[in-house]
Amino acid sequence: MSISKRNAEGYSDPTAYEALLRAWAEDKRRAFRPLVFICSPYAGDTETNVQNARRFCRFAVEQNCIPIAPHLLFPQFLDDDKAADRATGLFFSRVLLSKCAELWVFGEEISEGMAAEITRAKYKGIPIRQFDTGCQEVC
Repeated sequence: MSISKRNAEGYSDPTAYEALLRAWAEDKRRAFRPLVFICSPYAGDTETNVQNARRFCRFAVEQNCIPIAPHLLFPQFLDDDKAADRATGLFFSRVLLSKCAELWVFGEEISEGMAAEITRAKYKGIPIRQFDTGCQEVC
């Protein structure tokens, strides 16, 4: 993007130039949103767990992040009750996790799938943040 130091008539206008530069820089800062991997239970009470995962994703958006929640996406076309589909979904999740800046773990209950995601994040050196189900960070 090019911002001119001169106004439409060709005269130097340093005040407008500085204001436009600051506005452009602010837009660039707001444009960056890191990918965060949402790690929460799916199996069991899937209806409640899906509602919670949606809420956790909304929380991530409110924190200026882009949430990645494979357990909301992959069950749309993969059957978690079929071993081959589950393995495919877990593989896809590992790939997506490797693209994320952080792993956000929600709740105290850690399922087998969540444990695998946490282990993978540790192996890859991806920072892990823990939240309760009310989206309060746990230290």
